[in-house]
Amino acid sequence: MSANVDLNNRPDYDKVIQDIADYVLNYQVSSQEALDTARNCLMDTLGCGLLALRFPECTKHLGPIVQGTIVPNGARVPGTSLTLDPVKAAWDIGCIIRWLDYNDTWLAAEWGHPSDNLGGILAIADHLSQQRLAQGESPLTMRDVLEAMIMAHEIQGVIALENSFNRVGLCHVLLVRIASTAVVTKMMGGDREQIMAAISQAWVDGSALRTYRHAPNAGSRKSWAAGDATSRAVRLADMSMRGEMGIPSVLTAPQWGFYDVSFSKTNKDQAIKPEAQRAFSFSQGYDAYVMENILFKISFPAEFHAQTAAEAAVTLHPQVKDRLDEIEKIVIRTHESAIRIISKVGPLANAADRDHCLQYMTAVPLAFGNLIAEHYEDDFHQSHPIIDILRDKMDIIEDKRFTAEYLEADKRSIANAIQVFFKDGSHTEEVVVEYPIGHRRRRQDGIPLLEQKFQANLATRFPSARCQQIYTLCKDQTELEKTQVNRFMDLFVI
Repeated sequence: MSANVDLNNRPDYDKVIQDIADYVLNYQVSSQEALDTARNCLMDTLGCGLLALRFPECTKHLGPIVQGTIVPNGARVPGTSLTLDPVKAAWDIGCIIRWLDYNDTWLAAEWGHPSDNLGGILAIADHLSQQRLAQGESPLTMRDVLEAMIMAHEIQGVIALENSFNRVGLCHVLLVRIASTAVVTKMMGGDREQIMAAISQAWVDGSALRTYRHAPNAGSRKSWAAGDATSRAVRLADMSMRGEMGIPSVLTAPQWGFYDVSFSKTNKDQAIKPEAQRAFSFSQGYDAYVMENILFKISFPAEFHAQTAAEAAVTLHPQVKDRLDEIEKIVIRTHESAIRIISKVGPLANAADRDHCLQYMTAVPLAFGNLIAEHYEDDFHQSHPIIDILRDKMDIIEDKRFTAEYLEADKRSIANAIQVFFKDGSHTEEVVVEYPIGHRRRRQDGIPLLEQKFQANLATRFPSARCQQIYTLCKDQTELEKTQVNRFMDLFVI
């Protein structure tokens, strides 16, 4: 046989794909902590979407591809009057969830925002529920949604624990596509073969370049990319349910598979031999670990590596607010991931550029005592030159302990420390914040604030009576779980 002839024996599905399919088919959620956290995550995620509806740059993306389209049993987009096909509804829900960079976060070798998957989950759950009712069948309940959220979080987060996609130039939204595809196909009634076929198609979609997240190209795509990914998942799930074949060795196929094509690059900052990088590593199986340990953005709509920096800056604000012109330098001790991902100097071109700049997200709360979504807008930035003056005075230093504990399984801190030095030789104390208010270690303090955040976000969209109705339901685990999805979504229609 000629050496250049491919052997055309169709293989079994890659083990990574089989493991994901078996998890979504067979896993029984038993962790009350995971269910309770998923309920809080649902509130927070929907609240972030409602708040984003105040921004025209977000809402211009919403609605049907063809105006006037009527979709029987269509999925609703919370906070709007839109009824869309599930694919576009997933896009819109995912877009509003992610627009302000305010929903949950997962940090490991790879990072991301597992609640991005709610776009696909909620869209298909609403559509299926209405479709079942029309056929005289029982609709899905919010317990089904919470369980799907737990599994999607777990798939995205466990893959991210040991596998850094950003180091080979890929974006974490590809994990949203994988997790959403698996869970949505299962929700649609897919069997093991259909789920594996759908997941394999999601991997074939392959590269999701991070170009739009970094200088000099940071821009608004990062605010809708996850919506695009979860929408694509719904489309691939639908195709697989219609009988579209899978690609069994999409990860492992020599030369043409994901490992060789997209996961074998040697990074200049980390000289790993390509052959050592051509397979995913797993330190644990799938359970409910990720939901139980998820990080909430409670205080600030900011990239998560800067959450503790913003918190430290708010603490220092009273000491520096009347002495901004006297500042000589600002020293920020941080972890390696923050330096690599969000430390930047020079002009910031747009809001998306600013909310991924460690220096900007520190300067604003130092000067103004808070950091809100409006602080990233052009008008605010251009009206306050002190922000860039303070940015220019910042020294960013890696703390090796912060870097190490960021990855340690029993810590997973996201530490930043800030100290301000004045021209007369005086200085503030150094304020160190190792765990943000949204960390599992600070749940007791964080959840009441998360609930306040949800109530405030509801009030941006609904009258007070509706706000109270939604909040009361979402606070009651038992009542929420048994609520029909279509009835839940009715509450969010304008």
